Amino acid sequence: MHKHLLYLFLFVLVGCNVAEKKSDNIFFAGEIVNPTNKYVVLYKGGDVIDSAQLDTNNRFSLELGSPENGLYHFKHSPEYQYVYLEKGDSLLIRLNTMDFDESLVFSGSGGEINNFLLELFLAHEAEEPFIYAMYRLEPNEFNKKIDSLKQSKLDELEILVTESDLSKKEMEIAEASIVYNYYTYKEKYPFKHKSYTGNKVVDKLPSNFYDYRETLTFENKDFTYLRPYYNFMINHFGNRSYMSCSEKCGIKNDVVKNHLHFNKHKLNLIDSVVKEKDLKDNLFRNVAFDYLLQIHDTEENNRIFIEEFHKLSGNNKHISEIDELYKGILNIQPDKEIPNINLLNSEGERISLKEIAKNTKTVFYFWSGTDGRHFDNITRRANYLSSKMPKYTFVGINLKTDDTKWKIMMETKNLDKAYQYRAEDFEEAMKALVIYPMNKCIITEDAKIVDAFSNMYASSF
Repeated sequence: MHKHLLYLFLFVLVGCNVAEKKSDNIFFAGEIVNPTNKYVVLYKGGDVIDSAQLDTNNRFSLELGSPENGLYHFKHSPEYQYVYLEKGDSLLIRLNTMDFDESLVFSGSGGEINNFLLELFLAHEAEEPFIYAMYRLEPNEFNKKIDSLKQSKLDELEILVTESDLSKKEMEIAEASIVYNYYTYKEKYPFKHKSYTGNKVVDKLPSNFYDYRETLTFENKDFTYLRPYYNFMINHFGNRSYMSCSEKCGIKNDVVKNHLHFNKHKLNLIDSVVKEKDLKDNLFRNVAFDYLLQIHDTEENNRIFIEEFHKLSGNNKHISEIDELYKGILNIQPDKEIPNINLLNSEGERISLKEIAKNTKTVFYFWSGTDGRHFDNITRRANYLSSKMPKYTFVGINLKTDDTKWKIMMETKNLDKAYQYRAEDFEEAMKALVIYPMNKCIITEDAKIVDAFSNMYASSF
């Protein structure tokens, strides 16, 4: 322990000296206890900036020349977290993957703002159960309590300002991390309140309930990848679209009936308000994925939506990903043959999906070695359904698990290996079968699709 403390002290000291000598360069380094991966990858937005391999002591270091001030995030797969970096920073982290966020500590120059952002993140996580209970409150009381919580966090920021020399951009990021979280709760409130109490309160909201909307910014590039800000934007445009559509666009008894129209309306609203390109691209992607993956609309309506998407955002940086998703969904419509991807059986032999599905009524379900709880639940559910529905053959398809671990997991649960397969190409399987969410299942008859978007836990299954 004393050696580690000495190492941390020296590492920060050396890092600071490097920062002074290199002027604008950023030095980012640290130690990962119980690593789950060999690398630490640093991102700016959606772009990889740099990566470093852990050494024999599970330490890494990165040095950025000509860096851009702002919000980054680092990933040690499968976890990731924010890091705010400015020119000249020499920042050190230490964390234990057994308790990733809670164990993460920043030190060195830039440590104050990063520890504050992390504390906010953890505080909001801890607050969420209380917020959900508050959704039952009447509008005025809810509004007062949310404003009080927001102000308490802003007061903490003021204390940090008096104790630290924060830059203007650091101040903006910290304040946005606070206020947009609480703004999101307000955007959700009318819907959550009705869901929990059955009472509609849209017409009873205080006149000042949405006053914060007058101060919103849609053009600050520094906020684009800030989670509280982005989550707010998703809820904000969903709320505004719902409210503006409530009388005209097929919303009856508070339920959207015309999903195509509603989501086209949302696209047009975003297009008219948001000017910052990355934010607009990301919000458009969110609408497209939500519509295509959640609604399961008709083939014709999907086509109309994609045409509208291209018309409004043909240069969207996510366009190829969205087009690929759209094509994947087209290929798994009812009565079409199931995509002919290759799987591997327990003997390592290659077999096509069509071969498995021919001449039988089959339910394909999915699991991964990265989520033990889901594996336990989904295999238990498959056994139950198999006993209730003997006319169907239930076939498990494993994703993203190496051969050895896959076989051990099958042995542990005593699964019948004759009905268990592993995807030869994980990415190909995910795209071709549009595997989202992981509880989905695909029902086929003689290799033709009956329903590619069923759910293992659906009451109508």
